[in-house]
Amino acid sequence: MDPNPTNFPILSYVMTKIPSVKRTFSSTTSDDFDVENPQPAAPKPQEPHFELAEKMPHLKNPKLISAMRKTVTDVSQTRSILRSLGTRPDHETVDNARFRVSEIDAQASGDSDELREDYKIFKAVISLDEMHEAYERMLSEAEKKLEKIYEAALAGEDDLIEDDQEENAVKDEEVNEEVVRILKDAESGKRIERVVLSGKGLRIFPEAFGKLNSIVVLNLSNNQIEVLPDSISGLENLEELNLSANLLESLPDSMGLLFKLKILDVSRNKLSALPDSISHCRALVEIDASFNKLTYLPTNIGFELVNLKRLSIHLNKIRSLPTSIGDMKSLTLLDVHFNELHGLPPSIGKLTNLEILNLSSNFSDMTELPETISDLTNLKELDLSNNQIHALPDTFGRLVNLTKLDVDQNPLAVPPKEVVAEGVEAVKAYMVKRWADILMEEEKKSMSEVHDQGQASLLTRSTSWLSNVVSNVSGTVSGYLGGAAKPNADPYLNQQL
Repeated sequence: MDPNPTNFPILSYVMTKIPSVKRTFSSTTSDDFDVENPQPAAPKPQEPHFELAEKMPHLKNPKLISAMRKTVTDVSQTRSILRSLGTRPDHETVDNARFRVSEIDAQASGDSDELREDYKIFKAVISLDEMHEAYERMLSEAEKKLEKIYEAALAGEDDLIEDDQEENAVKDEEVNEEVVRILKDAESGKRIERVVLSGKGLRIFPEAFGKLNSIVVLNLSNNQIEVLPDSISGLENLEELNLSANLLESLPDSMGLLFKLKILDVSRNKLSALPDSISHCRALVEIDASFNKLTYLPTNIGFELVNLKRLSIHLNKIRSLPTSIGDMKSLTLLDVHFNELHGLPPSIGKLTNLEILNLSSNFSDMTELPETISDLTNLKELDLSNNQIHALPDTFGRLVNLTKLDVDQNPLAVPPKEVVAEGVEAVKAYMVKRWADILMEEEKKSMSEVHDQGQASLLTRSTSWLSNVVSNVSGTVSGYLGGAAKPNADPYLNQQL
């Protein structure tokens, strides 16, 4: 795979920077080497491919075989390059880098060495993210192509139909009768407030719907819609939008103009991200974006969605939650199970109205909880199953309203398994006692340190007092014994002596 620098400048640049792999030889010593009978050279590594004849004996078409092998090679190489790039920076870090770059660009006095170095670092973070984005897109396209080749092979087709040919080959769909009826009713002056087109086999969102600004509820679930047009912003009175179980890969930025939107369901699609503009829908009280391909949430989503009560983002690939999540003060349910979370931001403790928190099945990525989770004093249900958590936070006993706790499939040492087996109340009691013991030990240590300091101070004061007494006595005795005359000697006492 040799990308055209004109079409893929970032891709081309990265591939030129990837170090070439040197051939490795067997560890044969010079003493074992025979010039007359040299050992056979190691076979040259071949391009990755499947033994298609064995895996798919019914696949006979040489064009499909060639296309599949080439696509497998593309997928393999792209994945290899992504691994060489390392971990992709999280979205919040990239956003902060972009902000700092724009800030430095706007400064007149940006010539200091330190500022230039910071600028380079921020630009590098942005470039790394862009490279990941380009390669992940290429990988997705290659995997899709591989799926189509496989489907064509299973169907016994002679050749693979390219996307543009496939689009031309598809006949114009017959317009759904119900869609026509709704549009005619609207044209006749009828006020349309509720539209339900679930399971109608729709492939496109009717553009004309964008003019029906009286719609309050729109249900387009269980269709085959791939793209949502910008015209959806015309539904200015929309309060409930259901787009679940479609084929959406992205949402338009114009979604941010749905200022009255309260419920948004985009679950079971192919979304890789939510638009940053979603934060402008401040009336939202419920978002369900589960079962997608999300890797992050918008950085500022929490700062503006202060009325959000339910956030379901399970079954995605999210690695971290933004710091702003702590500003969703109205949140009562947060479901993040089956993701790739590496932990929680400390700001999670600010969600004082949270009642249900599901962090299960983040597996080896989730190893600990922040101490601030103990600030969730209204929490009633907590699911931590199928992770790698070794200990609950010391202040865990502060979750006085917790009635349901699941910590199965964790290498938990604190509290012990026998305590966990007794139930949530036993766990809370154990953690309360453990925290009290820790505080008692800290207090004893502190008192001991204070006592030691007090003893040292008393000894210092006593020594100083004794030194003064001895000094005074020594001076007086010296005078008594005829030592050097003192200007302050008592003349009466001298007379008596």
